[in-house]
Amino acid sequence: MVLLAELQSVQSGYEARFELRVQHAVEKVWSFLTENDKLALWFSELKVEDLREGGVIKFDMQDGTFEEMEITALKTPSILEYTWGEDLVRFELYPESDGSRLILVEKLQRITDHTPKDLAGWHVCLEIIHGLLDGRTLEDRGQEWKVWYPRYTELLSNIKQGLKFK
Repeated sequence: MVLLAELQSVQSGYEARFELRVQHAVEKVWSFLTENDKLALWFSELKVEDLREGGVIKFDMQDGTFEEMEITALKTPSILEYTWGEDLVRFELYPESDGSRLILVEKLQRITDHTPKDLAGWHVCLEIIHGLLDGRTLEDRGQEWKVWYPRYTELLSNIKQGLKFK
């Protein structure tokens, strides 16, 4: 189960931190982040073109165009970071005695009206990865997103008002 992301203010903007613990080896989880056939199962618009630091992940804009995102950090099978517009997305994998821990950090320069949509989307993506690893599928991604979007809207609203909470 993915918990609500923790959002904190940092020197360069904000960081949204998601955490997922799974009962699967790091290498298996890593394959869902880096192998296109598995990546397509949870984020069909993404495709790894060149898996290396300085390499490219493409985002299919669904209008015939693609946005190229640069891989800014890569350490197989533990760190994958790439540009996400003007922000960064970072996946970190840690082995644990009963499986592994997946950390997703979105490094945001600023909070916009689109931010809660992205955070709800990442939340659902992690739920999908978790299900796929366990041999389950999420029946209605859109419905799941509708559950999380208001929660991230509220989280960001409270952050904007200067309230502290997790």
